[in-house]
Amino acid sequence: MKKSTILLSFLYSSIAATAQTDSLKSDSIPQGSITVYNDPRLNELQKKEAAINELQANSVRSGSGYRLQVISSNDRELVLKVRSQLLQRYPDQKVYMTFQPPYIKLKFGNFLEKTEAEQYRKEIEQFKLVTNNIYIIPEKIEVRPEKLKELKEKEGR
Repeated sequence: MKKSTILLSFLYSSIAATAQTDSLKSDSIPQGSITVYNDPRLNELQKKEAAINELQANSVRSGSGYRLQVISSNDRELVLKVRSQLLQRYPDQKVYMTFQPPYIKLKFGNFLEKTEAEQYRKEIEQFKLVTNNIYIIPEKIEVRPEKLKELKEKEGR
């Protein structure tokens, strides 16, 4: 009894599976229109998400790069003097001042390439802003989107 039931169901399913033929041709498919009803709040949500994505694309990111360690001294007034000179001469660059006892360290710039950091190091040495050595230090830096575009254009050439 079980075998016959299984056999019958198997035969029925195989006949049903082959029963459909390709009788519908592409020219006989009825053409119509689809009306989509959506909540207007979805459009607002989409606009907000697009604005957030644009802000993130244009925001400052962090990445690997280089900074110049201009001075490491325990003389606070000297460090502040060099800092103000750097800010006056290079207003487009950032100057970072950190305290690691007993020294105050002054780091300069956010450079993606070591060659760019080397150019600034030579300039600072030419202007004799500091009398000691200036070191190029690999660090996590702030990367601006326009700098990334410039770098990609240079590599593309």
